[in-house]
Amino acid sequence: MTTLNEWFEKGINIDAYLDSMQTHKENTMHIYDHYELPADTEFFNTLRTQKLRAIVLTEDWCGDAMLNLPIFYHIAQAGAIDVRILHRDENLELMDQYLTNGKSRSIPIIIFINQNGDEVAKWGPRAPELQVYIDESFSNLPDKDAPEYEEKRNQMLTFITKSYRDNTDFWQRVYASLKRGLEEA
Repeated sequence: MTTLNEWFEKGINIDAYLDSMQTHKENTMHIYDHYELPADTEFFNTLRTQKLRAIVLTEDWCGDAMLNLPIFYHIAQAGAIDVRILHRDENLELMDQYLTNGKSRSIPIIIFINQNGDEVAKWGPRAPELQVYIDESFSNLPDKDAPEYEEKRNQMLTFITKSYRDNTDFWQRVYASLKRGLEEA
């Protein structure tokens, strides 16, 4: 069985991932460029002393990754967390160890490890408040068998993408959720 240290070594760095992006690069960079990290000096100092590393399972077509990862990158920079990215679809062996609700390959998943390669925390695929937003959005769709389902679903996904890109309250909820996850570790 592959260790988390080996998975970490297999990953690419943030810059290489961003350079390779095809789908949500512009929106990801918009969030990254416009998000202002809170002045949580004590939190970031604690992260720096922990010397964490992070493995991120993601794909660039994922709207949740588009929202969450730029905010996480700011945390990683402030907390000196070394980050490696793995494409979910090329690393299903690891992904299947981190299924959402035991069945879904939802992303992004961020696995925090210490210097020994032991998992100390896991986060993803989205903040709880955003899960409620997504659940409510999907509950308003017509039946999957309805002729208009695909069109309505695509319209909804376009709206969610725009909301993720522009709603700074969502950005703050992601930050708070990531911070909680790391403080509870």
